[in-house]
Amino acid sequence: MEGNANVAKPVPETLNGRDDEARAEHVYQLVLEGIVAGKYEQGMRLRERELSEVYDVSRIPVREAIQRLEQDGFVETFPRRGAVVRRLTLTDVNELFDVRLCLETFAARMAAMRVSGGESGRLLQELLDETRDAIDGGRTDDVVRLSAEFHAEIVRLSGSRLLIESVKPLFGRMRWIFGLAHNRSNELQRDEHMELCNAILAGKADLAYSLAYSHIELGREPVLAGLAQTLEP
Repeated sequence: MEGNANVAKPVPETLNGRDDEARAEHVYQLVLEGIVAGKYEQGMRLRERELSEVYDVSRIPVREAIQRLEQDGFVETFPRRGAVVRRLTLTDVNELFDVRLCLETFAARMAAMRVSGGESGRLLQELLDETRDAIDGGRTDDVVRLSAEFHAEIVRLSGSRLLIESVKPLFGRMRWIFGLAHNRSNELQRDEHMELCNAILAGKADLAYSLAYSHIELGREPVLAGLAQTLEP
């Protein structure tokens, strides 16, 4: 399938005609980024035909991508309306923080233990440094993205494959929610990330657990307050 100069972000040539699963993954990522960035707003219909034209693929990978987005909580399907971007609620936000308290604190503890056993924490430090640069440069969108990547790297450092796979949708949801309401000081969050990073790199498992818990919980109320006027309970 030839690309069209007027079509935004077509599937790369290396995927065309070769790998349906790769094409579906590519469309999934593009639509997810569109939802997170607000291009596809809450309640907006996602029409297979239009998406297949925009991303220059058949409807099959688009349909598969939409099914995955529904499984991961970004899309809902309704009779006669088809797929629409899910409307978030304050309950959704609260539940996200509850699940993060369970999973990310465990990940922080395990990450510290693995670093103490010789695992490299270099990427975690690099993400912290990139976040500092983004804050200094006033690049808010990059700050949100890097914050999610920082938390994802802690999960990766845990070494648990099941945990890594389980939390992937959560970080997309984090970016989506934090893009809608980011009411805490970037500098404050940077400092909390720095303390957490230092604890992990020093191999202090219990301290890493406690810092991860407080960091997540301290973010709950500002986010809920920022969304209280726009989201249903």
